[in-house]
Amino acid sequence: MKRHHVFPLLLILGLLAVLVWMPGRAFAQPETLTIAAANSLKDALRTLLPVFESQHSELTVRVIYGPSQSLRKQIEEGAPVDVFLPSLSDEIDQLEKKGLIIQGTKRIYAGTSLVLITGPVLPAPIRSIEDLRTIPVRRIAVGDPKTSSVGKVASQFLKFSKLDPTLKSQYVYGEHSRAVLDLVAKGEAEIGVVYRTDAVTDSHVRILDTAPAESHSPIQYGVAIVWTARNISGSGDFIEFLLSSRTQDELKQYGFDQARDKTGLVRRQEVRP
Repeated sequence: MKRHHVFPLLLILGLLAVLVWMPGRAFAQPETLTIAAANSLKDALRTLLPVFESQHSELTVRVIYGPSQSLRKQIEEGAPVDVFLPSLSDEIDQLEKKGLIIQGTKRIYAGTSLVLITGPVLPAPIRSIEDLRTIPVRRIAVGDPKTSSVGKVASQFLKFSKLDPTLKSQYVYGEHSRAVLDLVAKGEAEIGVVYRTDAVTDSHVRILDTAPAESHSPIQYGVAIVWTARNISGSGDFIEFLLSSRTQDELKQYGFDQARDKTGLVRRQEVRP
């Protein structure tokens, strides 16, 4: 072989060797992180997830939205989910009792309150919860306790306040929190009972009053890595992101209260299938 042909050949072989031995991550496609999240988290996650993805270029986030109870049932049946974000931590507790979350990953990252709302189409002639005892309303939108977490909490409040016997004939049920908001915004109900996180970002409703904290179980937003998780490392990164001070400050803009559980971030050695 002539000398002047040798150098180009060696150069090509050298480049091929570099490509072969270059770390696989340089060519790896981003790994998918699948999150099952309650409908009431949609607005907040639209803001938060781009920030998380910008900090973790190796991850692509896929979100499945739905009523918390429906999402839990899908996870129980083996749906391919990494992280569960229900609108009530009780849904995670139910999975934990069945051994369907990864030990050491459950955290409470935020809370909120229960509020009474009205809309512009058919505004309620009341200003407070107490007015419900004396001023009649025709229709009240509430979540279905069988399908939604906000329905379960609203039911507790109405029974505690002793309003349920008087008002239950006026209930119009929504499958989940967004459905309750739509019923009020479109004038199909004069008032509704939802989480503050649902109401603060919806310009078509306004908050009338807040239910007393003692009238229902604490509304705590929890997170956990579930038994079907395939991306445990990315899931742990996401939980740390939720508990970070920057994310906590952002969540306040969406009607969330400060996280009450700051016992520690998810430690990799705790995360075991």
